[in-house]
Amino acid sequence: MSRQNYIFTSESVSEGHPDKLCDRVSDAILDAFLTEEPHARVACETFATTNRVVVGGEVGLSSEKKTADMMDRVEDIVRACVKDIGYEQKKFHWEKIKVHNYLHEQSAHIAQGVDKDGAGDQGIMFGYACRETPELMPAPIQYAHAILKRLAEARKSGAEPTLGPDAKSQLSLRYVDGKPVEVTSIVLSHQHNNKKQSSADIRAIVEPYIREILPEDWLTAATVWHVNPTGTFVIGGPDGDAGLTGRKIIVDTYGGAAPHGGGAFSGKDPTKVDRSAAYAARYLSKNIVAAGLADRCTLQVSYAIGVAEPQSIYVDTHGTGTVPDDVIERAVASCMDLTPRGIREHLNLTKPIYARTSAYGHFGRAPEADGGFSWEKTDLIDALKAAV
Repeated sequence: MSRQNYIFTSESVSEGHPDKLCDRVSDAILDAFLTEEPHARVACETFATTNRVVVGGEVGLSSEKKTADMMDRVEDIVRACVKDIGYEQKKFHWEKIKVHNYLHEQSAHIAQGVDKDGAGDQGIMFGYACRETPELMPAPIQYAHAILKRLAEARKSGAEPTLGPDAKSQLSLRYVDGKPVEVTSIVLSHQHNNKKQSSADIRAIVEPYIREILPEDWLTAATVWHVNPTGTFVIGGPDGDAGLTGRKIIVDTYGGAAPHGGGAFSGKDPTKVDRSAAYAARYLSKNIVAAGLADRCTLQVSYAIGVAEPQSIYVDTHGTGTVPDDVIERAVASCMDLTPRGIREHLNLTKPIYARTSAYGHFGRAPEADGGFSWEKTDLIDALKAAV
């Protein structure tokens, strides 16, 4: 039996974190290509440092002219992302940064497998769900995201003008009988614009928002607070630390509460199973828990490059299943086509819905009317129940 009494920690980072800024740029470029053609091929990587953003990778559209026209738009897309996030610093300003575009045509050797509906690469992908939150997500990562998202709203609305775009949060939660009951410590480092502001000043700004987000009885007299523990945090973003696409994969998923196959998501079109199959695995895990078949579920799928059918499907309900795990595995295989094409069609993944995923987690979000976060739907419950 798994441990029931313990402390577990997860972290999140804001949209202004250097790595998240790069994720945003990569996904915004992906969205632009998908807007042009739903079956565009994109594998876009971004690097950001002082006064500079570098974009590279592979893209594919149906004609050279379309590709050339999209290439001309890349710099404007980059600047729009940086502006929306809020960077107008002396050494990282959306108007003044230098943008380098090294995108090129997709490799024909990769395309030949994908064009036959095979996976774009080998790999393993994991999904996870549990009953700790209404979103069926682990509580530490879900609330770490929520804190930073709320602070970003306050910053962008003008309510907190001295806060900057770059921030990190970390929550340590005490579990009793397998359920989160108390925040033992909270760590928040938030960029600010006024050099004279102390750590105490920043805590006075952010604490009301943190208390607004967390369940009231989770914060106690024993909760340890570390707000800007190193002191001044004025130099932030890519001027303070270089950023790269795909460097926050645990923040993007389950905060360390579940395995990760290793592949990043941002900048990859849905033919890449690193992204689409991880979304499918979350979708299936969430529906398994929502259907009452388990209180916790980890699901793995694996693929071979150029091959459509998954090499394996593995389910672990951690001793919480109401039916044997192998029965759920067979039910999953019968309820959803897990070929790359089947996933794209079932979850409608060829829409420009990805820039919004680049910060505050790819999972635990509400499904949106235009198809965003379709993998968070729980519309497979009846099919799963019938299959078992």
